[in-house]
Amino acid sequence: MINRINQLPPFQRAIAKAHLCTAGARYEDLDRPIVAVVNTWNEIVPGHAPLRELAEHVKRGIIQAGGTPLEFNTIAICDGITQGHCGMNYVLPSRELIADSVETMILSHNIFDGMVLLGSCDKIVPALLMAAARINFPSILVSAGPNVPEIKPRDSKAARQRFMRGEIDEKTLVEETLKYYPSPGICPYLGTANTMGMLTEALGLAMPGNGLVPSQSALRSSLAQESGAQVVKLIEEGITPRKILSKEAFENAIRVLLATGGSLNAVLHLLALAKEIDISLTLQDFDRLSLSTPFLTAVVPNDQDHTVVDIHRAGGTQAVMKRLESLLHKDIITVTGQTVQENLRQVGEIGELIHTLDNPLQQEGGLVVLYGSLAPEGALLKRSAISGSETQIEGSARVFNSEEECLAAENVGPEEILVVRYEGPAGGPGMRELHRVTEFLQVHGGKAILTDGRFSGASGGVSAGYISPEAFAGGPIALVENGDRILIDIGNRRLDLLVSSEEMAARRECFVPVQKEASRLLQRYSHRVSSANLGAVFQN
Repeated sequence: MINRINQLPPFQRAIAKAHLCTAGARYEDLDRPIVAVVNTWNEIVPGHAPLRELAEHVKRGIIQAGGTPLEFNTIAICDGITQGHCGMNYVLPSRELIADSVETMILSHNIFDGMVLLGSCDKIVPALLMAAARINFPSILVSAGPNVPEIKPRDSKAARQRFMRGEIDEKTLVEETLKYYPSPGICPYLGTANTMGMLTEALGLAMPGNGLVPSQSALRSSLAQESGAQVVKLIEEGITPRKILSKEAFENAIRVLLATGGSLNAVLHLLALAKEIDISLTLQDFDRLSLSTPFLTAVVPNDQDHTVVDIHRAGGTQAVMKRLESLLHKDIITVTGQTVQENLRQVGEIGELIHTLDNPLQQEGGLVVLYGSLAPEGALLKRSAISGSETQIEGSARVFNSEEECLAAENVGPEEILVVRYEGPAGGPGMRELHRVTEFLQVHGGKAILTDGRFSGASGGVSAGYISPEAFAGGPIALVENGDRILIDIGNRRLDLLVSSEEMAARRECFVPVQKEASRLLQRYSHRVSSANLGAVFQN
């Protein structure tokens, strides 16, 4: 097989091989397909700590299939550690940094024929997928998989709330948390990390089972080795990400997102991934599919008794897709070399946790796109994480210009809707997740939270975010004042500020955006980033 390194000019080919041999490669192995093992391992992120070992299984599969693996690393940030402080400003920008770093390593060296991308967590998996789509070399994603908790999600949540009320000390909270996160691996709730793991399967860029097979299990190691072998086959057959990532593949992934009530962040990431390959994907696509995609399975945060490990035990992502089969595009190719339909023929018995189309938990999908006078270009709300059947929420605005202002608030009224603004992509800068604010709401009261920032996949309650245009860009959220009435109408997909157009025009005359201090990196990000409804990608 002719590989990329042997297509270099003779002198440069010899020099390149000499450098690789100096780094430890065998000369004879450099005539095989060379596969980049793109690792995001570090000792900080629980979901990435197992990736060093998994990379060895990937390499073994590549070698057995006749390829030569060469590994390099890039960065990964832990969302759990960055919550509630300025570190969260860097998390979404890291998505672009990681994608750019992978592109730089792959295309600058010009020796690789394919890639296995090892990543697990919130912005890292989307970044790796964006790089794969951009570079368009045969690629497979491998994640670490979720850890297996020893206690119920409700027990972990209760411990956090007891700490916030001052009833237990820090050491006790850490001990209780370690029962929920007992080993390295992805946090076991349906946050962005596990959502993107499932959606990578649904898109066709990971082997069946990769999304939810538990961390540090024999099956996880086997999947990693199988993925290494499979990427060599993809190189032989010329199957690249752009042959897999069709509009139909995106619609399949959106159906899985809606059927599981996955993280709202996934909307940003799917929009950004589609942008990489010029596929037309908008919030309207999510809303259109939500109307015809039932909500089929509930795990934390949509349910406090089950985790994603229970979805795995019920059959995993492929079982969810099997339930959705009549709604999916089935004749499209995946990294298995087979179509979606052929993959789904391998699905066995499906557990009761994953409901059928004729017996769903809800008739519509777990995510809702809202429009209205407060969100002319859209906002996102996770319907599946709202307890109770109330679909219209009206309240009085209490406005904050940052997450910190909100967390410092006292005497929150039961009729108040918290409006946290200047947390959007440009205004943040960096579009922080406001998970701590949703926890604050649950402890201190209030009807709902609205923001131009993001919400963690673990967030619950009436929380509408990603409001576009953002406050920094002069969106209506910038003009809200304390005491204004706001209506959230989930059934009619509306988010309205109940203030007259004349009053809004008068306020706009006086509008001056809040400017936050930011590092040079974040300033550059602020100047280049697009709106949330466009995926918060860099503008040309």
